[in-house]
Amino acid sequence: MNIKQIGIIIYVTVLAFSVLYSPQPILPTLIREFHITSSQAALLTSVTMIPLSFSPIFFGFILESFTAKKLLRLALLGLTITELGIYMVSSFKIFLLLRFLQGFMLPAILTSIMTYISVGSEKGLIQKIMAIYIASTILGGFLGRFVSGGISHYFGWRYSFLVLFISLVISLVLTFFLESDSKLRKSKFIFSDALKLIKTPPYVNMYITIFCTFFTFASMLNFLPFRLTEISSAIDEFQIGMIYSGYIMGILVSLTSPKIIKLLGSEKRTILTGLAVFLFSVPLFSLYSIKLLFFSMFIFCAGMFTVHSVESGYLNKIARNNKGVVNGVYVSAYYTGGVLGTYFPGFIYKAFGWNFFLAALSFVIISGILSILLINSSRL
Repeated sequence: MNIKQIGIIIYVTVLAFSVLYSPQPILPTLIREFHITSSQAALLTSVTMIPLSFSPIFFGFILESFTAKKLLRLALLGLTITELGIYMVSSFKIFLLLRFLQGFMLPAILTSIMTYISVGSEKGLIQKIMAIYIASTILGGFLGRFVSGGISHYFGWRYSFLVLFISLVISLVLTFFLESDSKLRKSKFIFSDALKLIKTPPYVNMYITIFCTFFTFASMLNFLPFRLTEISSAIDEFQIGMIYSGYIMGILVSLTSPKIIKLLGSEKRTILTGLAVFLFSVPLFSLYSIKLLFFSMFIFCAGMFTVHSVESGYLNKIARNNKGVVNGVYVSAYYTGGVLGTYFPGFIYKAFGWNFFLAALSFVIISGILSILLINSSRL
């Protein structure tokens, strides 16, 4: 995989995650625009993650006999059309429908990219290239929130979606320059063998852990804007977007994950270290200071993306067959946690307050830690 291909993959990945997370910093604005509740506004993220939680497995099956490049281009076309629709939308119900449809396009893009990297890279370079991919997802998550908040503050919320639409059109053109993967060797897919693979440690342990990790991460980031408005009613979209600057730490961690693994001695130790940092950071969000929450986000992101970058890279390293399915299940586990995390903890927040909300998230992280501890050290 050459520099040009990697550059295109980075650009497309950044855009995909920008689309996914762009509504978050403007949720308070959308509440006023469409006269909805905070729970309804939170659905703009949740409904997109619903298809993300199950359709990657389906796309994983397709990628056992279908080229990743072709699926990527078709999904990008659908995402581009729906993004234009969101720019022009006047009904919140239509807004939700378009976000739901985007939830089918995004897993096709992400599973295609992960599989394209996995089958198109030398085994010794997979961890490194996957780390670059993970860094791109982090950059996309940050820019989607930061740029959306800035554009919304200065020009209006609709223009953030217009900018994304134009950027997606450019991405469609760029995919024509990707090398075809039609000649890449694909394994014969047997469902029973894939099911057995998924249920076998350390796969199942990693799927459980990434579910718990992203459940916590997505929940915190989805409800944090409402917490920020509790602390200061004067906070605007741009300032909310700035809170997500901690994502920069995630980029650094992802790009250096191979060195961190070498330093700590194994993937298992690295994942456990990331989970420990992640768990430590959660109580910091109980502080009643926007400035301190800003710095807490750096620690929070460092822990989460240590886990994510190491797990995804290691799974692709040990998977010899059915890589599309292995990646599809990983993405499904990831976003199933996201679906549940962006919605249900909100009831705890509303009924019992922010500190009980944080305690619930800590319990979920501990469950992920126990899952990794059950892995035999010889396997990881």
